[in-house]
Amino acid sequence: MEGCSLAAYLNLFVVRPVLAFSFVVSLLVLGWFLAWKLLLVHVPLVQEIFGLKKKHHLPKPLTRGRFSRFYNTLLNSNVSASS
Repeated sequence: MEGCSLAAYLNLFVVRPVLAFSFVVSLLVLGWFLAWKLLLVHVPLVQEIFGLKKKHHLPKPLTRGRFSRFYNTLLNSNVSASS
């Protein structure tokens, strides 16, 4: 290593470790972000710790779809026809 210049030493001892460290940190941050968005937000204990609100779901109406409307009209027509 007698003919190595200052740039080679900087590359070996400064640039490469900084790049390796930043690569590892970026992988960890990306993994944590994906885990947070996909899994951890839905865990009740994590929601309680971070003060996240649970989504309040409204109950579904009984006549929300076309099948229920269809069968209700059939039922109403049968009831009105029989009386």
